[in-house]
Amino acid sequence: MNAKPRIAVVVGTTRPTRFADVPAQWILAQAQARGDMEVELVDLRDHPLPFFDEVASNLWMPSQNPEAIRWQRTVGGFDGYIFVVAEYNHSISGVLKNALDQAYTEWNRKPFTAIGYGGTGAARAVEHLRLIGVELQMVSTHAAVHIGGADFMALHPHFGKQPITAIEANLLPAARTALDELAWWAKATMAARAADVAAAA
Repeated sequence: MNAKPRIAVVVGTTRPTRFADVPAQWILAQAQARGDMEVELVDLRDHPLPFFDEVASNLWMPSQNPEAIRWQRTVGGFDGYIFVVAEYNHSISGVLKNALDQAYTEWNRKPFTAIGYGGTGAARAVEHLRLIGVELQMVSTHAAVHIGGADFMALHPHFGKQPITAIEANLLPAARTALDELAWWAKATMAARAADVAAAA
């Protein structure tokens, strides 16, 4: 198997004043600079999903809502994910949780990592994301990128207003490790899924 894994950078908040675009564009550039993956941005603003209201998860029966189906087709085309995570009250945003719930089979046996931001670098939200990912039969990387504390304040548009390059040296080691792990798991799970398909044929 020689194909590079396709990775989605999923922007996990839709607020008009969101900060998410800064880390999203930064991690996108880091991932695109590598030679071992193909990376695209997937913005929840482009997917106006309803609150989950299907009869059941698409693990059990096909979804009916056209936007849910479009979302499933979008995320299903990727081999791994980088979630851009804001921390809302010690968890992920409501729109990200809803987006995760709107698919199931498309997430199965695929890896993910995260870049989180906020006072604690979204550490609690990323941990919650990992719990959700396990239930969706995903594989979490050990490493993630956290923009927190003084680094977050340096970038925030209401405080330091600095470009992300001002703190980049603090982020690069974790980003390299997280992306290395993501690439490894993406290749491993791609091979395993292909073997399952071949065995079922």
